[in-house]
Amino acid sequence: MNGPTTPPAPTSTGSRGTTTLWRPTGPQELALVEAADWRAWPPRLPDQPIFYPVLNEDYAIRIARDWNVPASGVGYVTRFEVDTAFLTRYPVRQAGGRTILELWVPAEELPEFNRHLAGRIEVVHEFRPQP
Repeated sequence: MNGPTTPPAPTSTGSRGTTTLWRPTGPQELALVEAADWRAWPPRLPDQPIFYPVLNEDYAIRIARDWNVPASGVGYVTRFEVDTAFLTRYPVRQAGGRTILELWVPAEELPEFNRHLAGRIEVVHEFRPQP
């Protein structure tokens, strides 16, 4: 993985000074998001020191479809808004190609990250195995 990069312009900026992020997820994590009334990401497991939201929908789709479906039978892409000013503390990481961009949020900072969500987390895509 490459180091931090200069943050690109947000994929979309909400009217309230927010940035749109995406997260590919499987059914277990999504159930925990639903249990939190779609307003928070669950704590990381001990072997998950980083929370990785991604900066573009296409990258999230590829992960949900190509990794989550084989691993758990279904993959979801979620979309959510976060206060843009708050996000400046997290450098954008390029995890591969030019458009494979993530934020790396340390697990211990996830409760603070959740406090800066604007609105609810929503599911925008669902992928299942192809017959």
